[in-house]
Amino acid sequence: MIELYLVAPSILLLIVIVSSLLDRWSVPVILIALGAGILFGSDVLRLWDFGNVMLTNQIANLALVFILFQGGFSTKREDFKSVALPAGGLATWGVILTAIATFIILRFVLHWQLEKSILLAVIISSTDAAATFSILRRQSLPSKLSATVEIESAANDPMAILLTMAAIQALTVGNARWEVVVFSFAWKFSAGIGIGWLLGHAMTWLFNIFRPQDRGHYYIMLVGAVLLIFGLAEAAQSSAMLAIFVAGFVMGNKPFVHKQGIANFISALSTIADTSMFVLMGLLVYPHQWADLWIEGIVIFAVLTFIARPFAVWIGTMMMGLGVINKIFITWAGLRGAVPIILATYPITAGMAEGNEIFNLVFFVVILSVTFQGSTLGTLAKVLKISTKSRPKPLYNLELITMAKSDMDLITVDIPGPQGSQYAKISDLRLPPGSVITLITRGEKVVAPKGSTCLRGWDQITILTHAANEATIKEILTCQVNGTIKDGDIEQSCDNTIQENGLCGNDFE
Repeated sequence: MIELYLVAPSILLLIVIVSSLLDRWSVPVILIALGAGILFGSDVLRLWDFGNVMLTNQIANLALVFILFQGGFSTKREDFKSVALPAGGLATWGVILTAIATFIILRFVLHWQLEKSILLAVIISSTDAAATFSILRRQSLPSKLSATVEIESAANDPMAILLTMAAIQALTVGNARWEVVVFSFAWKFSAGIGIGWLLGHAMTWLFNIFRPQDRGHYYIMLVGAVLLIFGLAEAAQSSAMLAIFVAGFVMGNKPFVHKQGIANFISALSTIADTSMFVLMGLLVYPHQWADLWIEGIVIFAVLTFIARPFAVWIGTMMMGLGVINKIFITWAGLRGAVPIILATYPITAGMAEGNEIFNLVFFVVILSVTFQGSTLGTLAKVLKISTKSRPKPLYNLELITMAKSDMDLITVDIPGPQGSQYAKISDLRLPPGSVITLITRGEKVVAPKGSTCLRGWDQITILTHAANEATIKEILTCQVNGTIKDGDIEQSCDNTIQENGLCGNDFE
């Protein structure tokens, strides 16, 4: 028990402290968590001799449930629609293309064993949302490019899970008929989407019908709902992970009671699950075992990074208008992370002879990916001239936590730079009816909004309004400052915005 009450909290505190110290260099928290697990584990300080693969697999799967749900919950329908083809394609057939290219190289060029080549190819076929988000948070990328990379990394895990489970089933059953495997794969994919969609709507209805006065009960409802969706999808022998992601997507894009509180809770729960999972993975691994496989690990990383991933991106996004520069960035943004390590425990729990070797190889490749790709992704964005320094997050914020159904919401708008430039007075703005500015954050200061208050460059404005007005308000404020609305290749005149919303031109003088 000493490990649980002394070593575990020490690891968690160390992760937070180190990540805060290294924040300026955008070092991924998952890399710090992995390092902490290895440091306290059996090969270094030897403070926690943890080698229970089965328990790790069960905990990791539970953590993955909430990580995937949060990934779907935070994926906005509008963002997905704008990049549905490239992001959705990379999250589905892009994963398949990555696995196929990796398998062909490992099996037919390097002549590795069939089982080993198949398992490695499918297990490391998906990218990692946590690693990608943590590294890109300081880079301001074009909206289409950013949405493509983020949605792909959030949505491609279910496909990798399906491929891994199908591969293990085919390899362990023995004389399995491929048509049965294909049918099973199709069922898991389609049923997972259907169950997630239906239960996501059902849970949204449930939240709106039952309104407990104790806010803590909403969080209990959420945990119960997520686990129930997973359990029912498992009972139907569908892809439970895909069902969880789809259910999260449905609930994240529909209004329901206490949604803001739920969003904050699931985000925190996902972060805790993600960090704890990587600590466990670090404790589970024995680095001294890498002495016999580090060359193969480097080979796999090179094949994946310089052959399979570029093949998947360039073939999988043909004729989608992404452009060469964007494709180069997306190729290098294919970081590996949590899901491959979790999937690498599946062969061990299935009793496969290659299990331990597969786990150590995948673990080694993930560390290489996060270290080398993660540390250079921001630099590449600057070299390609597609990024600028991101605006700092507000040091103050307001949240609208409702205990009743409402279409009102708090939105935050970043006023463009240059920093400190003086723009219009609040009294001169003509916001949609029912909208009011509630907070202005200006660096480390809070400015009380009054009619005579002038907006300044880099101000962060919080507005209480109807949710449907969000896009209009952002257009009005951007129009007020710049005179035009620019978003990548789209340019809309200020006059159009004024006319569409019934505003007077002299309101902006």
